[in-house]
Amino acid sequence: MELHFSRTNGPADDAIEKLIQLAGDIRHQEMVREMILAALKAGQENPKRVDLKLMTSTVKEMRYTAKVFGAYHDVRKVTVFGSARTKPDEPIYAMARLFGEKLANQGYMVITGGGPGIMQAVNEGAGPEHSFGVTIRLPFEQSPNPVLEGNPRNINYKYFFTRKVAFLKESDAVALFPGGFGTLDEAMETLTLVQTGKRNPLPLVLIDEPGGSYWERWNRFLEKELLSGGYIDVTDLDLFERVNSVEDALERISRFYSRYHSLRYVGRALVIRMTTALEQKRVDELQTRFPDILTPGGDIRLSEPLPEEADEPELHHLPRLVIDFARDNFGRLKGLIDAINRP
Repeated sequence: MELHFSRTNGPADDAIEKLIQLAGDIRHQEMVREMILAALKAGQENPKRVDLKLMTSTVKEMRYTAKVFGAYHDVRKVTVFGSARTKPDEPIYAMARLFGEKLANQGYMVITGGGPGIMQAVNEGAGPEHSFGVTIRLPFEQSPNPVLEGNPRNINYKYFFTRKVAFLKESDAVALFPGGFGTLDEAMETLTLVQTGKRNPLPLVLIDEPGGSYWERWNRFLEKELLSGGYIDVTDLDLFERVNSVEDALERISRFYSRYHSLRYVGRALVIRMTTALEQKRVDELQTRFPDILTPGGDIRLSEPLPEEADEPELHHLPRLVIDFARDNFGRLKGLIDAINRP
């Protein structure tokens, strides 16, 4: 029989419903029903085992990712990228270790790729109790670094794309030390997702050692080749910040969350939740400074929680800004959040 996601499958729908009830304690049953149907339809449509194997591994990895991170939903996390080839006697290794230590001392957990080099340094600084590892199975790297060996918060991935989802979905900030193809890939991936609104704004901090020029030269490439060629807008360069010290990196991350808490789209409106309220005078200033990000005739206004936010009762007490955001310049949205955070 040809299966459909609508409830027109007769006995198959009845069987799926019975399976859900038999399993018991299934949350969001309609979504689970669609996942079951998607699996059945994939089995009907894909004669190649390799296609089904990819789908199966992807679902299993994402399920386990949600399980591992779920217990730490309320803890802010910083994803850190950097070279696996950095040696323990290099100054930037010591910086990365100190960065992990200070993040843990300030209540953050860290997420790394679980390998050697910068990743191991950050995990060493934060300690195993404050660390997540999202490792990848490679021909030449078969085990996580010693800090994450046996850690229940270490996840081993088959596919890079599911690993990337874990890196960015679970993070509240991203920090990058110098590195190779993988580090630059993650830098561009993060920038692309934030630039296009597929990932909510977050602190993206590029860390170099004092006197280092890695990220400065990378930034010059962006300006000379991408910006001058019209491939990006000048406001896209506001999506990241370059620093040369651990203290500056920590300050940029902490500043981003000094008043801003989180955001959510409700229909066409953007709702920004804050830890402390803005005065109406400040809201008027935002309206004057950021009219270019608003829909025609739109505005920025103080608000109570919207009815659609009732499914997040733990955030009900936070003051809101509702913004008629045009969703076409996320660099400017990052600038608005920075303005909200100013004392």
